[in-house]
Amino acid sequence: MSVTTKDLARICNVSRTSVVRALNNQKGISDSTRKMILDKAEELGYRTDMLAKGLAQGKTMYIGVVVFDVRNRYFAQMLSAIENEAKSEGYFVNITLHEKNKDQEKELIQRLLDYRVDGLILSPVSKDEEFAEYLRTLQVPYIIIGNKVASDIPYVGIDEMKAAMEATRKIAEKNYEKIVFVCPPLCDIEKENIYTHIQRGKGFQKAMQLYPHIDAEIIASWNYKNEALQILKSSKERTAFFCSGDEYALDLMKCFRGEGLRSPKDYGIMGFDNIDTLLYIEPKLSTTDNAVEEVGKQAVRLLFKSLNGQEIPLKNMVDYSAVEGETI
Repeated sequence: MSVTTKDLARICNVSRTSVVRALNNQKGISDSTRKMILDKAEELGYRTDMLAKGLAQGKTMYIGVVVFDVRNRYFAQMLSAIENEAKSEGYFVNITLHEKNKDQEKELIQRLLDYRVDGLILSPVSKDEEFAEYLRTLQVPYIIIGNKVASDIPYVGIDEMKAAMEATRKIAEKNYEKIVFVCPPLCDIEKENIYTHIQRGKGFQKAMQLYPHIDAEIIASWNYKNEALQILKSSKERTAFFCSGDEYALDLMKCFRGEGLRSPKDYGIMGFDNIDTLLYIEPKLSTTDNAVEEVGKQAVRLLFKSLNGQEIPLKNMVDYSAVEGETI
């Protein structure tokens, strides 16, 4: 059984108030008494009850985070950044995954609130006005990352459309005759929040308007590997694929490699996200760094500002950057 402040008071033959003062470095006791209490606390392995301490201060020192999953390295990197940033402020992170289940998403948020987290960081799958109104009723500060919900709800991300436009233009300038935008989540547009992919798709289409001589096509299917392979095998045009996520690009490269096709000799390909897995891939994938770690850190910083009663901007944009590779 762990040692309590009551135990320390009895063993040191002092009041519990003296023990609390010593442990919290407060005034009101002599240096010798403070040293005696601290030495005994260390000897007996005393550890502060963080929950009790937090509740006494009106906070739990926990923030809740709800994201899609951790199979995608994008979310794994984001969660690592959030955890480290929160830890630097003395906070712990309670992480849970909604797995694209809208009903479960609300249940998980409510469960975190039941555990009295001080604030929330959410990457939502829900997108309707009912969900937005639910968020507006929450009694704790919260920040949205990734998939925007509404203009009056605080959000951190990058300019997805502009980044996709720049990536598309980079491909077009390599003299490709056909560019295919590969975005499987677009087939779920009616079912879930895919704001980031929608913006990337808009960026692709907007950029392609500048190149009417280049054939443009979109794959919006989870059967994207077969569809892309069919396009590549049947097309006589010099073809490149712009994928709305690095994982889709890596899947295509593996699929094409099985057919004896190599990038950039037989096709061009570009991803989006700059996940850390790319460090181990050859040829080096051309992509866009969406600053996932900085987005996570910024979300935590803004949440702490809100927790401290400060006003925060509703729209918070982080800089992205192009990553030169060897695949276009």
